[in-house]
Amino acid sequence: MNDFQGKVAVITGAASGIGRALAFRFAKEGMRLVLADIEEINLDATAKELQATGVEVLSVKVNVAKPAEVETLANRALNRFGSIDILCNNAGVGAKPRATWEYTQSDWEWVFGANFWSVVNGLHTFVPIMIRQGTEGHIVNTAAMSGLVGLPNFAPYVASKHAVVAITESLHYELGFRKTKLKASVLCPGYVTTRIAEGARPAAEDLRDATLEVQLMEEAKARAQTALPPEAVAESVLDGIRKEKFYILTHPERKADFAWRAANIMEERNPDPQALLNGWLGN
Repeated sequence: MNDFQGKVAVITGAASGIGRALAFRFAKEGMRLVLADIEEINLDATAKELQATGVEVLSVKVNVAKPAEVETLANRALNRFGSIDILCNNAGVGAKPRATWEYTQSDWEWVFGANFWSVVNGLHTFVPIMIRQGTEGHIVNTAAMSGLVGLPNFAPYVASKHAVVAITESLHYELGFRKTKLKASVLCPGYVTTRIAEGARPAAEDLRDATLEVQLMEEAKARAQTALPPEAVAESVLDGIRKEKFYILTHPERKADFAWRAANIMEERNPDPQALLNGWLGN
């Protein structure tokens, strides 16, 4: 897809971070926007800022973990604009670091609701609509570099992002086999200056004797200070749509993490916890 003028983009998680940056970048290309988020105040502020520049915007408060609300989003988008050309399943949340067995079922359900079921609901609702249109379109699912590697103490987040990568790969093949005019991409950014860490839900119990957890959180905070701005990620997404790239990787230096994991698998070698920690912390 190269001509974006007048196209309609649906963006979830659009009130802040990557979603907000996508909205402003798409607006520069002359696109009409459907912005969805559960944070109504920030969503309205983003919509008004865009509308003030003459952009056509529909903003909808949506809990993307709920199928009925995603269906309502689609209906409102179609009623307003008549078509949907780009879908960005971007909503997501983080998780406070814990050992895998320390997360509660509620923790798992909350993270997977926002990170995984939001994507499933988006695909279930929007893909049939976009296929019926018979026009070119593009779907971008936001995962993370954590969806390509394994990390300790973030199991719900890492697992949900691995799932997003996997279902997007399935989607890519399915769209190709059916010879549709739709393309799919999975966005796998590294550290980005967003508020996802601020919104990370604490597990049921407070940290006690958890040196690794504290170290990981401190490292995450430190990296966030020099992380990639959301606007740069949005630029990569637009470039990925133009070039029909499936994997959109915004931090090429983190490919080494994936290569290390892949080598472990190929060589049937047990992953070394200290080696992973040293690499992840940049030691």
